[in-house]
Amino acid sequence: MAEGGGPESGNASGPDEKPVIAQTPVPSTESQKQSIGTLLKTPLRKGDEWYLIDSRWFKQWKKYVGFDSWDLYNVGEHNLYPGLIDNSGLFSDHESQTLKEHLIDELDYVLMPTEAWNKLVSWYGCLEGQKPIIRKVPHLSLYIVYFFVVLHIVGISWSLFDIPNEKETRLWNKYMSNTYEQLNKLDSTVQDAGLFQGQVNIMLHSIPVVLGYNSYSSYSYRESTAQPGLCGLSNLGNTCFMNSALQCLSNTPPLTEYFLEDRYEAEINRENPLGMRGEIAEAYADLVKQMWLSRSSYVAPRTFKTQVGRFAPQFSGYQQQDSQELLAFLLDGLHEDLNRVKKKPYLALRDAEGRPDEVVAKEAWANHRLRNDSIIVDIFHGLFKSTLVCPECSKVSVTFDPFCYLTLPLPMKKDRTMEVFLVHTDPQFRPMQYRVVVPKMGVVADLCSALAKLSGVPSENMVVADVYNHRFHKIYRQDDGLNHIMEKDDIFIYEVLEEDSDKMNLPVYFRERHAKHSGGSSGTMLFGQPLLITVPRHNLTVDTLYDCVLERIGLVLCFSGLSQFYTSSVTANLVDPLSVFCFRRYVKRSQVSPQAYDKHESMLHAQKKKTTVALRECIELFTTMETLGEHDPWYCPTCKKHQQATKKFDLWSLPRILVVHLKRFSYNRCWRDKLDTVVDFPIRDLNMSEFVCDPKADPYVYDLIAVSNHYGGMGGGHYTAYGKNKVDGKWYYFDDSSVSSATEDQIVTKAAYVLFYQRRDVDTPSKSTPSASLGGAPETPDDHMDTN
Repeated sequence: MAEGGGPESGNASGPDEKPVIAQTPVPSTESQKQSIGTLLKTPLRKGDEWYLIDSRWFKQWKKYVGFDSWDLYNVGEHNLYPGLIDNSGLFSDHESQTLKEHLIDELDYVLMPTEAWNKLVSWYGCLEGQKPIIRKVPHLSLYIVYFFVVLHIVGISWSLFDIPNEKETRLWNKYMSNTYEQLNKLDSTVQDAGLFQGQVNIMLHSIPVVLGYNSYSSYSYRESTAQPGLCGLSNLGNTCFMNSALQCLSNTPPLTEYFLEDRYEAEINRENPLGMRGEIAEAYADLVKQMWLSRSSYVAPRTFKTQVGRFAPQFSGYQQQDSQELLAFLLDGLHEDLNRVKKKPYLALRDAEGRPDEVVAKEAWANHRLRNDSIIVDIFHGLFKSTLVCPECSKVSVTFDPFCYLTLPLPMKKDRTMEVFLVHTDPQFRPMQYRVVVPKMGVVADLCSALAKLSGVPSENMVVADVYNHRFHKIYRQDDGLNHIMEKDDIFIYEVLEEDSDKMNLPVYFRERHAKHSGGSSGTMLFGQPLLITVPRHNLTVDTLYDCVLERIGLVLCFSGLSQFYTSSVTANLVDPLSVFCFRRYVKRSQVSPQAYDKHESMLHAQKKKTTVALRECIELFTTMETLGEHDPWYCPTCKKHQQATKKFDLWSLPRILVVHLKRFSYNRCWRDKLDTVVDFPIRDLNMSEFVCDPKADPYVYDLIAVSNHYGGMGGGHYTAYGKNKVDGKWYYFDDSSVSSATEDQIVTKAAYVLFYQRRDVDTPSKSTPSASLGGAPETPDDHMDTN
């Protein structure tokens, strides 16, 4: 709370009331949203009573009534109904209803004025047995914060001092293990400043530097006279995704200039129900000013993150998130906070109905601007043309829809290359390594068929196994998916006789016996690779098994010079894996180890497949006609039923800043993957004109200004950014709090995830040799980056 902070730990005492059950008619979701939204703006007044509600319940209510702009699609659905008000998540002891310690406003609970609480109780009721949690204003929570005072004088040790009022002091917040940030907003609440109980902080008494000594550098914070905008962002804990997105937006000149020139102040829309009361716009403006107008080498975007978390719970914690999803939320939030339209008119959607594209597109854009008019629309919005054709009646539906960023698919490889070892039944042949091409979404039977074509061994006589640590880790079935086999797995394919009622295949392992050492004991250890042997299924005796094993490995054994040989054993597993048969021979270890193998010509002459695609290919794939899936049909107004129509996207108009999202993360029922394909995108002269279907459009030529990078795999990794500084026109690399110079040949890598292009003005000449290219950027690998 602005006055009084959060609820203190203790008993949730209040009036001894019986649980309230909803008795009054529940108004519409829109009425609920407007009523509670207005009451939440009630200022805190001394002596007023406010009620605590568990954030989980309140967030569910917000979804149910469509309180936030991103929750408008399922308003009023039964499965979103929040039910009785339940504060059990705030209690450490449910019987005594004692509150948990360290509860945080907005994250754990929401404060409700009395009138809002009474309305919610009358509509939904309370969980039986729970008492209301009431706090009066002011009700001060105690924050125990430790301070160290350091004098900026050589030779003076750390201690506590009485600092005169006329002396300048600075307060620093210790973040993580080695980073300190300056707390310079004196009007911030303790909570917004990120100060929590038990935290260590430093107060620095700043006296002019003596003998050139500067203690600031000891705290990983320094003032800099560097180029404006070259300001890093502290990682607050898995927030590199946010830092990457923010650096890209910071290096978008028209947006940054808009905030630095304070033009946003006259356009903040605090009444927009789809917006965030202007708070996201103000928080972003403050951050941009810190990054461009302060002399800091880095700042901590803690206040900005807190505000984002208030309106988008998915970003409130410290889990790794997606930089593009943060960008999408932020652009939408800034748009609604800065929307110049105060009251959006209702507009009915209208199909083209045979009218010329120019007329329909102009109408669609005009309608869009009637409801959406902001700096974000001015800079980032373009127009799609969408064409749907019914396969039954040939009805053609043409619509024009605005977009804020362009999500481009990457060409998916339909096959994969696998390296496997083939172990023949005939012991005269050593194992051979093959490289085979198989369908990416294929099964083990496809692998066997591909190997059969190269080796001549019938696929029905193959057993595919994953060998790990000298034993069979897994034996695959023919219908097992190849997606279960990873690139790092050692796959051995054994030629065997087909099992029937008379014979079966058994695994054979090789063990080496260690000599007994003084004070120790002898033992055995697996070595080499296992074998599969065919033995009779019935009447299998020890002698028969002995002969089968000996025949399989006999031709590689040598029985001379026993002093040079290891004492080894061969273990053959019978039907029950726990029942084993062992016999010993003196054999040379290298002679029974299938690690000695030959290479098939498929390994020797394999050509490395193309691993780079041009940006042009991604755009062409995006604009290719496709048939809608059976789970995503289109309702044909002529046929009066859902149809698997053909759909085609085209670009009608493009924005001043073109944001290109490369769809690197692939999801389906069988495969979850990140595509590490290198997309060859131009740094300058990106000519999009040929993809714009408006015949009267001006030339669309773009230059790259920023890139959000992602390194690593699914669900983790690290985000960084490249940005072109608008002051000196040079490239820089942003890695959280670190900022370093970069060159153009470092920018095009497989890590590139979101690209920011700025449209070149018609009267601005190119600073490079014109290429009108959609590819052709340097293929030099990023030497200082992980390119695995």
